[in-house]
Amino acid sequence: MGPLTNIYVFACVFTFTLWNNIQPTVENDLIANYSSSFLTNVPKNIPVHTHVLDLSHNRISGLSISEFIYLSDLQVLNLSHNLITELDFSVFIFNQDLEYLDLSHNNILKVYCQTLAYLRHLDLSFNKFTALPICQEFRNMFRLEYLGLSATMIRRSDFRYIKYLQLHTVFLTLEDFSLYEPRSLTALNTRSLHIVFAANQNFSFFLLYDGMSTSEILKIVNLRYTLSYKDFPSPSLTLLKKIKTTDLMLDTVDLQWPIILQIFLFIWYSPVEHLTVRNLTFRGTLGELTKYEFLPLLSSLEQLVSLGGSMKALTLEHIRNKVYYFNQEILYRQFSEMNIASLTIYDAYMPHMLCPNRTSSFQYLNFSHNALTDELFQNCGTLTDLKLLILRRNKFESLSKVSFMTSHMKLLKYLDMSNNLLSHDAADVQCRWAKSLTELDLSANQLTDSVFECLPVNIQKLNLQNNQITSVAKGMAELKSLKELNLASNRLADLPGCSGFTSLEFLNVEMNSILTPSADFFQSCPRVRELQAGHNPFKCSCELQDFIRLERHSGGKLFGWPAAYMCEYPEDLRGTQLKDFHLTELACNTTLLLVTALLLTLVLVAVVAFLCIYLDVLWYVRMTWQWTQTKRRAWHNHPEEQEAVLQFHAFISYSERDSLWVKNELIPNLEKGEGCVQLCQHERNFIPGKSIVENIINCMEKSYKSIFVLSPNFVQSEWCHYELYFAHHKLFSENSNSLILILLEPIPPYVIPARYHKLKALMAKRTYLEWPKERSKRALFWANLRAAISINLPISFEANEEQNDVTSTSSVSQ
Repeated sequence: MGPLTNIYVFACVFTFTLWNNIQPTVENDLIANYSSSFLTNVPKNIPVHTHVLDLSHNRISGLSISEFIYLSDLQVLNLSHNLITELDFSVFIFNQDLEYLDLSHNNILKVYCQTLAYLRHLDLSFNKFTALPICQEFRNMFRLEYLGLSATMIRRSDFRYIKYLQLHTVFLTLEDFSLYEPRSLTALNTRSLHIVFAANQNFSFFLLYDGMSTSEILKIVNLRYTLSYKDFPSPSLTLLKKIKTTDLMLDTVDLQWPIILQIFLFIWYSPVEHLTVRNLTFRGTLGELTKYEFLPLLSSLEQLVSLGGSMKALTLEHIRNKVYYFNQEILYRQFSEMNIASLTIYDAYMPHMLCPNRTSSFQYLNFSHNALTDELFQNCGTLTDLKLLILRRNKFESLSKVSFMTSHMKLLKYLDMSNNLLSHDAADVQCRWAKSLTELDLSANQLTDSVFECLPVNIQKLNLQNNQITSVAKGMAELKSLKELNLASNRLADLPGCSGFTSLEFLNVEMNSILTPSADFFQSCPRVRELQAGHNPFKCSCELQDFIRLERHSGGKLFGWPAAYMCEYPEDLRGTQLKDFHLTELACNTTLLLVTALLLTLVLVAVVAFLCIYLDVLWYVRMTWQWTQTKRRAWHNHPEEQEAVLQFHAFISYSERDSLWVKNELIPNLEKGEGCVQLCQHERNFIPGKSIVENIINCMEKSYKSIFVLSPNFVQSEWCHYELYFAHHKLFSENSNSLILILLEPIPPYVIPARYHKLKALMAKRTYLEWPKERSKRALFWANLRAAISINLPISFEANEEQNDVTSTSSVSQ
């Protein structure tokens, strides 16, 4: 099997940690997951081509060859956290491709061995073995890289079968440990050794020493010693010659102070280069030590740390000090004078650290999660080699004091001051940073806009996330070397410009208060290659259109587009991605909108003007106005005459050119003879002193019918048009049938002017009398006309006669 197969196998193994709460399921033909399924036996329906089988966290108590014989392609098998008591490796004899076998956390007491030649990973840790379960068949497992074991006692002979194997990692769990034969571990040939003691038992120093003499990487968990420190064997420095470990980790250490000092001195003299101690608890009181016992230890430590050795990096994490009456300054002095490159003291409630008395070799310091204040390293000029300083999650308050702290650190490049209480007042003294500082983390503090007055001039990467910054004022900062700026989770209302950041390449303004980002950002920041502006409360309006358009032409410079860019306002668009938000150009361009509205108005005015001219609307308006004024004057001058009384049978409207026919034919034939028809004619019935329009209206209202003598001459007369209009108005306003049309001569349609559309409509819809040319038909014509205007007038004939004798002095030219 090649390297790709190995990568696949161990990648599958890694996925097991994600499956603890999954119900029994077959993922596919290659991976079958039955973890946490309350199984008591291996399932019978496992797909035959399964490569990865997870049966962990069940209640399986036994295994048989029949359960695995058909799984010839099996490569990874996890049987951890079950109830297995006996293990026979022959169960897997037909699984020739098996490379990973985990049987940890069971109750296995006995093992029946069988060579599994292709096995690379075998874990038998956290079981009930008394002696180490190493069989002679193991000597042929040359591919084995990881071996997990457990036992209550260890003898040197236990490792004789595997001492020639080139192991990478050996993992030992020593619960209820009772016996260790010195030098037993040295028989192992492994690069990494991991030993876990029981939490309630005393560890053996000889095991620690032998472990350091066995592997390059050593990790020991649960170092406790409850007996008196006087009973603890003092390590001899002569043992240091055989030590191989260069990387040592001690996890969960709970020891008395003198024992810790002894172990630390031993390790310091050893070839160990990297020491990590986690969950360290100091116990006891210094009063238990006489000055003759304590002072020599302290003196040795002081001399040792100042002289230096192989140690390059010391990491102390989660320290709890339960030593009473202890002057911590003594310990701080020892730490500050260490001749090492890297020192980490994490989560130790440390309130202070002393400045080294002489030029320090520290290049990396990490004092995170402590109680350090602004007084740290003030006026300290001995940290000249320091390159990285991490002080996150402490109690620093003044940014200017932090700057003075760095002013003597000539090689400092990275400073992390995140998660403190930092603020800066514009009235504070001018800041003075290390000129070499290129990366600064000030996230999660209380900084405002004034922070830009107190920044290192040569900074290249600046993190101001999660502060209280509202804007970046132009001209406030000149950071010409700045390439990366993180302003996420602040209170910005717009994208900052780059007037002071001419080299800016990356900008993060996510989770601010930006409603409408400036569309000219990339013009003012031409070097920016990536902008992270998502998760802001964008207001989807016309102003945002330019920003959306900017993204389309930015060439993918907007990080997280489109998923992180959504409308927040208005309410009906909330949750809409900006890429799906569109408005027309007309809706967003005010100039175009005004021009369009103006053009439409001009077109509308032109159309209305054309219709008014074509339909002679102004003429009709003027006539309506005159009719209204006439009616109003009549109301005010003679209110008693409003109830009009009919005085005429008909009012005659004709052209002056047709007057001969009217006087010679129409009037004589209607007024003479039987019927006593009274006709209203302008020459004899218009009242002097009144306007022509008023006379026309009065005559029409006092007449039962209005007779219009139609001819080509009629349509050319302006006053005939007036009379026709008023008659038509009366027709609709009084709902009367008072119009009689007499066609004296045929009128061609093209002769009728456009504004005479009422005449056209009347001639098209109403029946008219046509003057016959044959004399024989005229008697019927006059009979029909008399019948149309026949009505009994309410006034006497004599009164009419008197009115007829009145000669009209008004001459109407028609």
